[in-house]
Amino acid sequence: MNRLSIFILLVIGTIVGCGKDTVTRLIDTSYQPDVSPSRFPNPTNITNPYYPVGNGQKYIYEGQSPDGLEHIEEQRLNITRVVNGITCVVVNFKAFIDGKLVEEADDWYAQDVDGNVWYFGEDVNNYNPDGTIKDHGGSWEAGIDGAKPGLLMPANPVLGMSYREEYYFNEAEDEAEITGVNLTVTVPYGTFTNCIRTHNFTELEPDLNEEKFYASGIGFIKEIDLTDNFEIVLISIE
Repeated sequence: MNRLSIFILLVIGTIVGCGKDTVTRLIDTSYQPDVSPSRFPNPTNITNPYYPVGNGQKYIYEGQSPDGLEHIEEQRLNITRVVNGITCVVVNFKAFIDGKLVEEADDWYAQDVDGNVWYFGEDVNNYNPDGTIKDHGGSWEAGIDGAKPGLLMPANPVLGMSYREEYYFNEAEDEAEITGVNLTVTVPYGTFTNCIRTHNFTELEPDLNEEKFYASGIGFIKEIDLTDNFEIVLISIE
């Protein structure tokens, strides 16, 4: 994608909108996560109970969205990738609408010495209805063009904790806040206790209003889109 240099953005920021209602956004230079290699002695051994990433396991989710039946598959591949000096596991993501593949991505995760799971970026293919590649929108890589990794799941999630899930200015700025703990949640795959809930949002999409639920020992089990009023839920693990 066509991106401005990090230097220019630092100097002038980004102007969003037009006329008298313009809003200036600047890079958050205060965000400096410590992801030095010494903090990742065994980065591919992901043991965080709220985001276990088992080798070869395929998580399958479904939900009826305004665009059609969404079917999502996530699976850790038996490969790694070095990103920003850290060896990451590779998790393949596929999203289908009414049986047609609309997006595929390889996501890069690593766990630090404290048990935090970090998100180091993704390589995305977006598809046209005829199956050809439309673009690679959403791709980003920590350490490239000023992008920084974010927390996918804290080691010790507590009520009220907030964090960046990713940070590539003006391209990938997802954030989360833990809004519920010790919850019981039922999805087609089962009923789980000791779950947590997050509120997910981004400055890039002010209308985005989502909640996600994670079960200890399982991981991500449910997402609620509060804006469009639909759910994506875990239906099986293969």
